[in-house]
Amino acid sequence: MIDNLSTTEENYLKAIFSLTKKTENAVSTNHIAKKLATKASSVTDMIKKLADKTLVDYIKYQGVSLTNKGRKKALSIVRNHRLWEVFLVEKLNYKWDEVHDLAEQLEHIKSEHLTERLDAFLNYPKYDPHGDPIPDKNGTIEQSLSEPLSILKEGESAVIVGVIDSSSLFLKFLDKSNIKLGSEIKIIHKEDFDNSMLIDIDGNKVSLSHQITKNLLVKNN
Repeated sequence: MIDNLSTTEENYLKAIFSLTKKTENAVSTNHIAKKLATKASSVTDMIKKLADKTLVDYIKYQGVSLTNKGRKKALSIVRNHRLWEVFLVEKLNYKWDEVHDLAEQLEHIKSEHLTERLDAFLNYPKYDPHGDPIPDKNGTIEQSLSEPLSILKEGESAVIVGVIDSSSLFLKFLDKSNIKLGSEIKIIHKEDFDNSMLIDIDGNKVSLSHQITKNLLVKNN
C-alpha cells in the first residue's frame, strides 16, 4: 500500500474512482476539475504526477483511468471514509447530514491497523449511513441492486436503501419529511405531467417531486 501520498493526491484518486463508476470509459480532465472544483490545468499537472507513480493511466485527449494499484488505494480511502461515517453516526450521535466533511478529514489517517480495529469495533458494517457499500479490507465492494425511486410505477412497493444526493440540504429535507433508510413505501400515484409521486411511507402520505425521487435509491419488496 502506498502511504506517501498527499491528501490532495488521495482526493484525486477518490474523485476518479467516483467518476469511473458512472462510465466504462476513461474520465476526462474536465470532469475531474468539475468534481474537485479546480482548474483543468491543475488537474493535468496532478494526473501527470499520479501517472509517474503508476496510479493512473493517462492518454491526452482520451482521459484518465485508475491502474490496479490506483484503484486499490482509492478503495482504501473510500473504506476509511465510510467507516468513519458509521462511527460518527452510531457512536458519537452525529446526524447523517453532518458527517461527510468530518469523514473527509479522517479518511486520510494512514493506519491500516486503526482501520481494521475500527471495522471490528463497529461489528463489520456493510453500508455507511447513506446506504453506500463499504469496501472490505481486500478492496471488494458489493455491487448495489438498488434503483432510483423515480423509475418505479404506480402501485409498486419498495424499501428505501440509499441516496444519490448526499448533500446536507437534501438529507435535512429527508429528515424533515421523516424519510429514512429502511422506510417501506408504496407508489399511490405517479403524475404523468412531471413524474412527481404521491407515496405512502410507513403509513403516511407524502408528495415527492421528480428531483427528489431520482435521488432516492430503493429495492423492490
